[in-house]
Amino acid sequence: MAVTRNSKQATLIGLVAVLFWSAIVGLIRGVSQSFGATGGAALIYTVASALLWLTVGPPRTRALPRIYLLWGSVLFVSYELCLSLSIGYANTGRQAIEVGMVNYLWPSFTMLAAILFNRQRANWLILPGFLVALLGIASVLGGDQGLDLPSMAANIQDNPLSYGLAFAGAMIWAGYCTVTSRYAQGKNAVTLFFMLTALALWGKYLFTDGETMVLSMTGAIYLLLAACAMGFGYAAWNVGILHGNMTVLAGASYFIPVLSAALAATLLHAPLSFAFWKGAAMVCAGSILCWIATRGKGERAAISSGSDNPT
Repeated sequence: MAVTRNSKQATLIGLVAVLFWSAIVGLIRGVSQSFGATGGAALIYTVASALLWLTVGPPRTRALPRIYLLWGSVLFVSYELCLSLSIGYANTGRQAIEVGMVNYLWPSFTMLAAILFNRQRANWLILPGFLVALLGIASVLGGDQGLDLPSMAANIQDNPLSYGLAFAGAMIWAGYCTVTSRYAQGKNAVTLFFMLTALALWGKYLFTDGETMVLSMTGAIYLLLAACAMGFGYAAWNVGILHGNMTVLAGASYFIPVLSAALAATLLHAPLSFAFWKGAAMVCAGSILCWIATRGKGERAAISSGSDNPT
């Protein structure tokens, strides 16, 4: 994937990353069905690490600010563990999609964190934006009933681990974005972070889970696709944010929840109700409102705060 300085081409390459990441939920779920939640995630991040080594380049730890290296590693690995395991531990395909949607609260959390800790300026739209995103998640978790608290509570009680991991992941990623924008000094340690994530998952697999891996052609295809979506997604996004139109890319990234749900529903053969799609649209709308609230008030910082990964 050659790096180009042509802005339009670089923006298109960045938009390819949006498509790659939109497929992540369905692909991770497909891998976990063959290799288990932990073993499947460990394989994905191992293969993706190799791809990132070839595309982004090997880690250069000496060039990284120490505080970013420390806290970036902890937060990035924690987030990726929460993301992959929350999807892998889901009981059904529909639940995996719902869990993935909870993860997409991260844009709103990131904007709030930027305001609280990085002195990002914003207008009054940040509050309705955050509330709309939360109501959207509530509608998604309410099942076919939509915005219904008893149905949402019953749904969460069916698998509190998956939903809890996804929600924790959204907050952790907001913390990672805040640390990155404040301390990274423009450096990119994504290859190292992926390698650390793979090591953490293999450690968990060897010492706690011991899940049985079932090798199959379908599982191998899902694994290759998931690793490519992860690895090449990061490489494409890196090209886009360096040489493309960051405003276009940031705006496009906020539509990932709807694209992700559509692709996952197709891959997992999980039909979704109108109430789900309404909730997904509200999550997108809330994120966009939060984004608009910061535009023109340190806009570049707001956009770049989540530039490493909009999944």
